Amino acid sequence: MNALRHPAQVLAAAEPAPEPLRAGEPRPIVFRTRGRTHGPITRLFSPGDLGRVLKPFVFLDLFRLDASEDAPAFGMHPHSGIATLTYLINGEIAYEDSTGQQGVLPAGGVEWMRAGNGVWHTGAALGHANALGFQLWIALPAESENAPAQSQYIAPSQIDLKGPARVLLGQFGAADSVIEPPSNMTYLAVTLKAGERWRYSPPSGHTVAWLALSTGQLAAPEPIHAGELVVFDASEQAIDVDAIHDTTFVLGSAVSHPHDLITGTYSVHTSAQALAQGEAEIRRIGRELRRDVDVG
Repeated sequence: MNALRHPAQVLAAAEPAPEPLRAGEPRPIVFRTRGRTHGPITRLFSPGDLGRVLKPFVFLDLFRLDASEDAPAFGMHPHSGIATLTYLINGEIAYEDSTGQQGVLPAGGVEWMRAGNGVWHTGAALGHANALGFQLWIALPAESENAPAQSQYIAPSQIDLKGPARVLLGQFGAADSVIEPPSNMTYLAVTLKAGERWRYSPPSGHTVAWLALSTGQLAAPEPIHAGELVVFDASEQAIDVDAIHDTTFVLGSAVSHPHDLITGTYSVHTSAQALAQGEAEIRRIGRELRRDVDVG
């Protein structure tokens, strides 16, 4: 078993080509984390740490929102240069964004927000059930990081399935996502029963791979517990998991994003110029939103 390493060591090891594995040897886990928890949100990685290794996946939150009347909302906040994908496992969330869309996202649904040149959005738990889910940020390619914002809200019935996997982005076998991914990637939400075995074989070129558990426990072959994220070594080798308990998790794989990550408070771009353009648009939209509130 490979020793688990600090993110800086993972970064240092990301450049050289990995040693070939022997036939039948499981794909190694090179890093694991429980992130940092603040209130109802656990930040598993961000652009300043593992996002530099896992790009185009640059940020992942696991959230557990209380549905009580005084539960905090996410609050209206901006993004640019990225796409966000919010996958709701349990509960309901009321959403609204600056493209003019609003409504309720049910359990099993997906909010896709391609921020591009700039967008604002918000969400809050509804009803009597607590909301559990993941929010993922994806770095956009240079040609689309300052494109017009676009939002999609996907009902559970619209999400294609292959076995126990819901295809949120990309392809898995014959199953396709409703959302067109901004680059070559796959993002799955998987539910396994205790004792169930499952294999993920990445598409060609997908050397980035990680997995995060919301509930349960896996062996892959090392134990992975609820609330953990694990990073697999940079290769195209299949990932095999066994469910020790009933388990829900998300898994991402991709061709590595070729650009540097230039970050603002809510933005990730490929250059300082693109970031300045996106932040200017964020400020403009913010002024319009405040004006609408004042007029109302």
